[in-house]
Amino acid sequence: MAIEQDILVAVSLNKTQVIQLANTNPLYPDFTSCISDIHIDKTKPLWHYYFLCGLKGIQEHFSLFCPPGINCAVDGTIPASSGLSSSSAMVCCAGLVTLEANKKTLSKVELAEICASCERYIGTEGGGMDQSISFLAEQGTAKLIEFNPLRATDVQLPDGAVFVIANCCVEMNKAATSHFNIRVMECRLAAKLLSKGKGLDWKRQLKLADVHKEVGVTLEEMLATVEELLHPEPYSQEEICQCLGITLEELCTSILITTFKLYQRAKHVYSEAARVLEFKDICDQTPAKAVQLLGDLMNQSHVSCRDMYECSCPELDQLVDTCLQSGAVGSRLTGAGWGGCTVSMVPNDKLDSFLSNVRESYYKTDARRAALETQSLFVTKPGGGAAVLFEG
Repeated sequence: MAIEQDILVAVSLNKTQVIQLANTNPLYPDFTSCISDIHIDKTKPLWHYYFLCGLKGIQEHFSLFCPPGINCAVDGTIPASSGLSSSSAMVCCAGLVTLEANKKTLSKVELAEICASCERYIGTEGGGMDQSISFLAEQGTAKLIEFNPLRATDVQLPDGAVFVIANCCVEMNKAATSHFNIRVMECRLAAKLLSKGKGLDWKRQLKLADVHKEVGVTLEEMLATVEELLHPEPYSQEEICQCLGITLEELCTSILITTFKLYQRAKHVYSEAARVLEFKDICDQTPAKAVQLLGDLMNQSHVSCRDMYECSCPELDQLVDTCLQSGAVGSRLTGAGWGGCTVSMVPNDKLDSFLSNVRESYYKTDARRAALETQSLFVTKPGGGAAVLFEG
C-alpha cells in the first residue's frame, strides 16, 4: 500500500537543453548537466542520479534525441534510506516530469514498468513493486501486485486495526551496498538449480517465479521441491559449476561472491509468496480473528526475512520486538532491509498506548533516535506516494 509521504517537484522548461536540479534539503547539492547527454555513475549513488534514472528511462522509451531543458526544484517528506521507497518515488516523479515536459502520454501501468526498469541504471536489480504501487495505489485499499503482465488487485483491509511505520534509524541505501544485489543473484542461481533438477531449460530461467510457473504446481509443492533439490549448507562456486555443468570462468564473469545460500533464499521467496496470497485470502474472507491471523503472517514474514533471507539487522529485530511487546499483533521489516523501517499492525484500541510505549522503549533510550522520532513513527492508511511492502 502507498502512504502519504511523497516526493514533489516544481518544474519549468528552458531553451538551453540543460537540466538543472535543486533540492530543498541542503544536504543534497545542486546538479546541472546537458539533458541529452545523461551519465549515471553506479559507483556513487548520489541523489540526483535517481532523478536521472527516470529522465533517461522516458527519453530512451520515446527515443527523445533533442528534449527541452528543464529546471526542477525537488522537495519530499519520505525519510531517506528508510525502506519506504524514497529512491523509487524520485525515479517515478522524474519519469512523470519528463513525460509532461515532452508532451508524451503513457498509461499508469506502462509508466510503472518503465520506471521499474530504468532504476537499474543506478545498479539496483530490484523488482517493480515500489514503482507499481506509487502509480497504481488508490485511497482506502491495499493492492496485490503481480507481474508478467503487471496487474494490481484491490485488497480491502479489515476494520479494527491500523498500520504504524517505525524507523529503526539505521540508514540503508540499496545502491550503495552489495547486500541487495547479492540476494538477487542467489535467487537467480537457486532458480537455475531448481530448473535443472526439474528437467527444464535452466539457462532460460532467471527468477524463482519463472520456475514456479513452468513447473505448474502450488507454492507448497515448490517448497517441497526446494527441500528435495537444494541443501541448507552454503554452495561453493565449484559446486554450482558442477551442478550446472559450466566452468568457473563462466560463473565468475558476473558473480564475485564465493558462497551462496540457495536453499534459504528459495525457501524464503516461496514461503513469502504463499504468505502474501494467504494474507489476501484472509482479507477477502474476513473471519472473526482476521486481525490476529494477519498479524501472525507478518510475524512469520519477519522471522523468514531475518533467518532465511538474512536481510534484517539488530536494530530492526529490536524494534520489531518492541512493537510486539507494545501491543502490535504483527510486525515486520519493510523494504529492502538491513535498516530502515518496520510496519506493525496495531488494534485501534491499543494505538495510543502502543505509540507511547514505542517512544519510551526505543526512541527515548538513544539521543540520535530521540532527535529523529517525530519523522520516524507514524500511523498510515492506504493511499499516498511512497510504499510499504509485504514482499512475495
